[in-house]
Amino acid sequence: MRSKVAIFAAVLALSASPAEAKGPAIDLPRAEAQVLDLAKQLIAIRSVRGADNRTGEAQRALKAALLAAGWDDSDVEIVPVDDTAYLIATWKGSDARLKPLVVSGHMDVVEADPKDWTRDPFTPVVENGYLFGRGASDMKFDAALASSTLIAMRKAGYKPRRTIVLQFSGDEETTMKTSRLIAERLKGAEMVINIDGGGGLFEEASGKPLYWTWQGAEKTYDDYQLEMTNPGGHSSAPRPDNAIVQLAQAVEKIGAYRFPAEISPLTKAYFEKAAQFETDPKLAAAMRAFAANKDDTVALATLRSNAAYVGKVGTTCVPTMISGGHAQNALPQRATANVNCRIFPGHSREEIRQELEKIAATPGLKVTAVSGEDSIASPASPMRADFLNAAEKALSKAWPGTPIFPSQASGASDSMWYRALGVPSYGASPVFSKDSDDYAHGLNERIALRNIRPGLTYYVSLFTDLSK
Repeated sequence: MRSKVAIFAAVLALSASPAEAKGPAIDLPRAEAQVLDLAKQLIAIRSVRGADNRTGEAQRALKAALLAAGWDDSDVEIVPVDDTAYLIATWKGSDARLKPLVVSGHMDVVEADPKDWTRDPFTPVVENGYLFGRGASDMKFDAALASSTLIAMRKAGYKPRRTIVLQFSGDEETTMKTSRLIAERLKGAEMVINIDGGGGLFEEASGKPLYWTWQGAEKTYDDYQLEMTNPGGHSSAPRPDNAIVQLAQAVEKIGAYRFPAEISPLTKAYFEKAAQFETDPKLAAAMRAFAANKDDTVALATLRSNAAYVGKVGTTCVPTMISGGHAQNALPQRATANVNCRIFPGHSREEIRQELEKIAATPGLKVTAVSGEDSIASPASPMRADFLNAAEKALSKAWPGTPIFPSQASGASDSMWYRALGVPSYGASPVFSKDSDDYAHGLNERIALRNIRPGLTYYVSLFTDLSK
C-alpha cells in the first residue's frame, strides 16, 4: 500500500501547479482568533437533547459566521428535526462534474449538570492554555476549527474545483436521526472527512506529539433485549420455571462468553504501529503477537484484560441493565435484561442476535434487537491513496515528523451512515491531547489551545488537496 501511495503522490506533484501545491495563504492570526471566538460561542449554547435544546441556535451561530464570510443565504440550510436541527453549507466548486467533498461533524453534546463541574459547563473558560466547557473536545472546538479554516480559505480567494459541503448533525450523541437524513441527502459524495474522529496523542511528560491516527472503520452499536416470561403465581409455592432465575442464568452465560478474535487490515496496521508507543512491554509484545496471529491465546488474553484494547480484538457484548418481577410476594411473570454489543465490521446485527440466543441456550428466552434505526452496520472505508496522501501531507505540515497509522473506532459516529451507503468516510481530526486530558462526555471537559495554529495548517492543506 505504501508504494502505491508514493506513486500517487509523485503523480500529484507533477500535475499540480505551485500555487495548488502550496494552498491558499490564509490570514493565520485572524483565523486563530476566529477559532477561539466561534468555539466559545458554540460552547455557551446548551445543545442538549430534551427540554431547552438549543442545537438550532448553535447552528444559526455558525451560519452567521459563514454568511459573513461570503456564503449565500441559500447555500447554508438549517433544517429543524423534532427538538433539534442540522446544517448543510455548500461551497460550490468550479467543476460540477466532480462529486462533492463532505466535511462532517455534529453540533449536539451530552448532558452536563453544572453542580457536578468545577466550572459551569456552558460557560467557556480559557485557563492555563486550555479551553474548558461541554463540547470543548467533543466537538465544538473542532467544529470551530474546520469552519474557520474554510472561512479563511474563502477570504484568501481560494476557489475549489470540487464542491465542499460542510455539515453538522444535531443528535449524534443520541438518536442520530439527523445523521441518517444528512447521509441520505449527501450519498452522492466522493468522500467524507469526519472531523469527529481520529486525532493525535501528546506524550504526558514532554507534551510532544507522540502519534496521530485516522479512523477508517467503526464497530456497530446495538442493544439487545433478553426477555423471559412465566405464568407467575404465589411466592409460597415456588416452581422451577422462575423468570428471574432463568434470565440470570442466561445473562451469566453471555457475560462469560468471548466472541472469536478478529483482525482487519486497519486493525492489523494499528497494532503493529501502536505497539511501538505502548510503554508496558507485556502489552506491546501482545500487540505484536496478535497482529502476527490473531489466534495467539496468550496475546489475546493479555489484550482482553486491558480496557484500552479489549474492544479492538473482536465483537464484545456486555449486560448493562436488568429488571424483573412485579411484587415482593409473587413469582415473577417477566424479567428482562439489556445486552449492549459493539460488533466488529463484517457481521450483521441479526447474526449477533442469533449468536446471543445460542450462547444463552435458555428455552423460552426471547432475544430482540432494540436499537432500531439508531444504528446500522457499515463496512470499513477503503485505504484510498488520495486520502492517505493528503492526510499525511497535511499532518507533516502541522506536526512534522509525527508517526501516522490507521485505527478502528470502538464507538459509533456519523461515518457509519455514509459507509453503509457506499461513501468512504475517514475520521481525520488534527486535534491532539494527552490521555490525562481526555474528559469527553465527562466532567470538566477541556481542549489544549495549542492545537489551533497546527489545526488550521492541517485543514488548509487537507481541504485544498481533496477539493482541487
